[in-house]
Amino acid sequence: MKVKVAYDTGSAGGGNAVRGIGRNTNELLSKLNGKVEAFDFKSNDRKLKTGGYNIAHYTVFNPHQRSVPLTKPTRKVVLTIHDLIRLVYPTAYPPGIKGTLRFLVQKWLIKRNVDRIITISETSKKDIVRFLGISPEKISVVYLAPKKVFRRLELKQSLSLRDRSLEKAEVRKQFGLPDHFVLYVGDVNFNKNLMTLADACKAIKIPLVMAGKTTTSKPDNHPENKPFADFLKKYGVDKDIIRLGFVEDEDLVKIWNLATVYCQPSYYEGFGLILLESMACGVPVVASRINAHTEIGGEACVYADPKKVSDLAEKIKFVVNSPERQKEYIKKGEARVKQFTWTKTAQETLKIYAQVAD
Repeated sequence: MKVKVAYDTGSAGGGNAVRGIGRNTNELLSKLNGKVEAFDFKSNDRKLKTGGYNIAHYTVFNPHQRSVPLTKPTRKVVLTIHDLIRLVYPTAYPPGIKGTLRFLVQKWLIKRNVDRIITISETSKKDIVRFLGISPEKISVVYLAPKKVFRRLELKQSLSLRDRSLEKAEVRKQFGLPDHFVLYVGDVNFNKNLMTLADACKAIKIPLVMAGKTTTSKPDNHPENKPFADFLKKYGVDKDIIRLGFVEDEDLVKIWNLATVYCQPSYYEGFGLILLESMACGVPVVASRINAHTEIGGEACVYADPKKVSDLAEKIKFVVNSPERQKEYIKKGEARVKQFTWTKTAQETLKIYAQVAD
């Protein structure tokens, strides 16, 4: 039987566009090669219901906002849930009364209308079982992969060693980067644990460079903005904490290639895509010792306790102070990241469609 799949592109827009959710949608679609029909379900509701599709694949889930259909628009429904961070840390991401009610309704609708859930790690799968009460057999894990733009940049071989140094110096000057620095890429959210990272970098006297969006779309006094407000209060004028704001991928890859070490100090993650992107850029990685990181990073990362500034500082110093150790973990990272490709992600997704359609 030929399977006709409708794939929701709503997750690729808005605030999700530069996050892992948006990247997943765009990169996966580029590899599905026309095997699905992609459009925004919300703005094409009639097409979804009358297009003769066997499967509707919803690609974003927020437990506190309407994310799943009230009734099945097609014979089968697949839902991607990236993570349930909002349920893991309800105090940091308060749902309010309406959000709580939406969650209870959606929890019931998922059991009623969703035939298969796709998630991005065994860590997220366990959370879905725990918070949504879904049978593990109904959940498939499909790993993500880094974008092609994130790679090791080769300096022009036609240049002399002196000119290659000048080429690097131009990039450093363009972004105001020091000779050696710890890099962090991402939002300033509660689960990212950036105060601990900043304290660790200060303790060992190495600059921290931060690239990424710094606030949410919420009002300034909203609890979800508190982590950034607290960070600014403590480190807003610190010359050794360099905040670049949002940086386009074409420039971000240059910065990544110049970093001495990348550090992801999160309390919690649903996957760990940023670890793979760092490895792809040829940068050694220090990460918090949490389930998602060890699942994705394997033996290619140096792990630290996210709750201890001293341990995080020690592990960063462990890498920064040894060029040989940096080479060791760069090599491990290069081997590890090869295990994750968007071609493999697409193939596994198509297999799930075939299973669900039977």
